[in-house]
Amino acid sequence: MARTYYVVGGEYADTTFTTLAPGKVEESFGPFAEREAHECWRALTGKTVDHAMVRYFIRAEADSAGDGWFVVGGEYTGTDFAAIAPGRALEVRGPFDRAQALAIWRELTGRTVDSALTRYDLCSEAEMARRQQN
Repeated sequence: MARTYYVVGGEYADTTFTTLAPGKVEESFGPFAEREAHECWRALTGKTVDHAMVRYFIRAEADSAGDGWFVVGGEYTGTDFAAIAPGRALEVRGPFDRAQALAIWRELTGRTVDSALTRYDLCSEAEMARRQQN
């Protein structure tokens, strides 16, 4: 079964992009197949490129269900980010609500910005379950 995606976002209160600006509501476009979601996202971000407080994200349908979020990553062997470096373990933090996970992800990526081999991603509970099956 193909996943469906939505493009969501709008004008935020600040550049952490966690709280919408006062009086603004989250905009939602979709459902789309993955490619069409990226095309919609590209069109929306192109129109708002000069507005620093506007941001759009692509969410899989399962991602909007309010489930827990994880921050996953660490130091990898190469820039393909396929294998964790020897002597290191995959770091899994969570579950958190989306805003908490995003704040932790920002903190971790800010601390490791100078390491080309370190990467962290946000994963929903559904994505974590798929990762653990593989």
